[in-house]
Amino acid sequence: MLGQAVAAGLADAGATVAITCRTPASGEAAREALAAHGANVRVFRLDVFDTGSSERCAGAIIEEFGHVDVLVNSVGGNLAEATTSETCAFFDLPEEAFTSVMHLNFVGGVVAPCQTFGAAMARGQGKGSIINITSMSALRPLTRIAGYSAAKAAVANFTQWLAVHLARDCGSHVRVNAIAPGFFETAQNRYLLRDPDTNELTERGRSVLDHTPMGAFGDPDDLVGAAIWLASDASRFVTGAVIPIDGGFGAYAGV
Repeated sequence: MLGQAVAAGLADAGATVAITCRTPASGEAAREALAAHGANVRVFRLDVFDTGSSERCAGAIIEEFGHVDVLVNSVGGNLAEATTSETCAFFDLPEEAFTSVMHLNFVGGVVAPCQTFGAAMARGQGKGSIINITSMSALRPLTRIAGYSAAKAAVANFTQWLAVHLARDCGSHVRVNAIAPGFFETAQNRYLLRDPDTNELTERGRSVLDHTPMGAFGDPDDLVGAAIWLASDASRFVTGAVIPIDGGFGAYAGV
């Protein structure tokens, strides 16, 4: 949902947009949703758990459009098996669950596309903008979601590493930055924030709002302005930055 909002915003700003999805059904649903906003997009298959998928996808997109100016890595998610609960202690979380969450959010979801699409940017036109989607849980780990917080922390750290590497070691003008959303009410986490039957805030949802100075959850469209800025020459001297969009959550100490 966050990636779809960013794609729509970039399309509204004049970008030609290619989106990637794991299955044809999800790809068609995303295409239709964006078409409802007037965006003309192309859909390509990308499965972050399939070795080589990122390389094939990058090749297909570059063959179609000739080059890539902006890469937005918005793949992400969590697994219940990598989350502590009243019935599952941290000591009982399976290693496989941590590995899957790390691969989804970091290795397959960020590192692989940065290699394949980033190579085309750095070795081709020598410039471009990579925007990774991390999370405020990378900067201030949240309770329960141990695997997800660790994976998103890796994304934030890698964003800064790659920004330095591309500028110093590769001599390119490919900039690498990240957006760190706070709490957004999406399909992925709505069940944690609101009771599915009554739509009332859960205890966790109330706690989030109590610690968010602006007193609200974010809307996916709140990411669009930062994405357009990072994608454009307006931020041409910005690289290695992690931009929080969190309603003040990260700035609030609770007192």
